[in-house]
Amino acid sequence: MATQNKNQEMPNEHLHELFVDELRDILGAEKQLLKGLKKLSAAAGSETLKKAFDTHYGQTEGQIERLKQVFSTIGLSARGKKCKAMEGLLEEADEIVESFQDQPEVLDAALISAAQKVEHYEIASYGCLVTYAKLMEHNEAEELLAATLAEEKDTDSLLTEIAMNEANTGAAA
Repeated sequence: MATQNKNQEMPNEHLHELFVDELRDILGAEKQLLKGLKKLSAAAGSETLKKAFDTHYGQTEGQIERLKQVFSTIGLSARGKKCKAMEGLLEEADEIVESFQDQPEVLDAALISAAQKVEHYEIASYGCLVTYAKLMEHNEAEELLAATLAEEKDTDSLLTEIAMNEANTGAAA
């Protein structure tokens, strides 16, 4: 198998299996997130928050394409797997919407909390993937993954800004 021979020659080849497994996990997570972002956007009261969720939806579509490129750079077809962590985070987001839908002054703050949990999971995942790619000298994959990591950090910062300027102050009133 050509990929196997290639893997035997790469630096830190013992990381390859973990790297591929984590790539499949985050690809599955990103695909699951697309559905979750639609629900979060629909539930948001603030136009600023709706716009942030809608913007991140578009970014997530781009991140899925970037992950497909990463798989291509290592000679594999892109195949995701069900991400149990994302599934749990999105179930929690659904519970939040249900619990606070009758309290609009708190709902946006709760949605941001749920969304930031997702962002932190993604930041941790992409941070590890960037490190693995670097150690295995997958330079193109490292660059692609680092771009996504930067987007995830930017989204987290934006959500914090919306929380501090709108959602949390509304909930505290």
